[in-house]
Amino acid sequence: MRQTVIDLEESKIREVANAGMGRSDVLAFWFGESDEVTPEFIREAAIESLRKGETFYAHNLGLPELREAIAGYTSALHGAVGADRIAVTSGGVNALMLACQAVVDAGDEVVVVTPVWPNLPAQARIMGAQLKPVPLTPRAGAWTLDLQRLLDAITPATRLLIVNAPNNPTGWTLTRAEQRAIVEHCRRTGTWILADEVYERLYYEESASRCAPSFLDVAAPEDRLIVAHSFSKSFLMTGWRLGWLVMPATMTHGMGKLIEFNTSCASVFTQRAGIEAIRRTDEVTPRVVAHLKTCRDTLVPLLQGLPGVELAAAKGGMYAFFKLDGFDDSLTLAKRLVTEAGIGLAPGNAFAPEAQGWLRWCFASKDPGRLGQGVDRLATWLSRQPSATT
Repeated sequence: MRQTVIDLEESKIREVANAGMGRSDVLAFWFGESDEVTPEFIREAAIESLRKGETFYAHNLGLPELREAIAGYTSALHGAVGADRIAVTSGGVNALMLACQAVVDAGDEVVVVTPVWPNLPAQARIMGAQLKPVPLTPRAGAWTLDLQRLLDAITPATRLLIVNAPNNPTGWTLTRAEQRAIVEHCRRTGTWILADEVYERLYYEESASRCAPSFLDVAAPEDRLIVAHSFSKSFLMTGWRLGWLVMPATMTHGMGKLIEFNTSCASVFTQRAGIEAIRRTDEVTPRVVAHLKTCRDTLVPLLQGLPGVELAAAKGGMYAFFKLDGFDDSLTLAKRLVTEAGIGLAPGNAFAPEAQGWLRWCFASKDPGRLGQGVDRLATWLSRQPSATT
């Protein structure tokens, strides 16, 4: 096996989850998914497809009707995007890996904004890239970007910039002005941008477009921009493994070839479910977003009321990212909380070294009462700890 693969770090999130899986006494908030099942009408669309016998291969780039539906959905949010710029993928992770495979060679320099979901930098490493992290900075629990520091890091030697906003785990979100500055700078340096925008609809600020600012709002169709999306979060379809890419039309044919050598195609019945999800998006996504905002607004004040907690409400995403004063080893702390408090959280150092000591709490809970139960358990556990010396 390639040394690069051998050297890949195992998921610290999985490491914590493995310590608590199967235990009925643990309240699990470690993974980035809702505990609410996919709406029935989406499931029925897949079932009907199977009844019809749609169990064969599809076009590499996806069913034409799904690509058209995605193009219409995207255009309604961000202005005209043609189906010739869309590729359907087998999940958002697959979309991101395909994007890396499309533009990154071994030895290329890749700039990535951190903390970030660990799969993103790992995918660039798998391609043999040299990573240059640009960390966000926490101030009173809110993570912020030093825009000039990021622009200075991106030079003509930079092949790709990876940025995830709204961000997993911090909830940080780019402004449209920041996106415009980044696009203009990357035009000058010839740098590709890979924008992971899977959380764009999970946005809690006032927005006329019903979503977070997107690079698609400020970029031209021919810009070196690839935007990755997924049905997982805002359509409650994590297990379906269905996503898509938006890219310059000139690279779509090549992306189809890459898909052929990765997965060949997404399954037809899954794509039928995706078509129905988009067709009836107004019956799903606004309700999901409103519920998640309730969950955020339930959890954050409760956590802020605990002694030694550093936390700010996330503008987007589905996570509370917080720090407990005096507990500096995230992984050890997360494991202790599983065994001693019955709470499953993700360790901050899974996302970047600068997030050591932080914890990620996924607040996407069908019953917001579970969040309160989790905070009660955390409060009880904290009350049993010696003063902040751990």
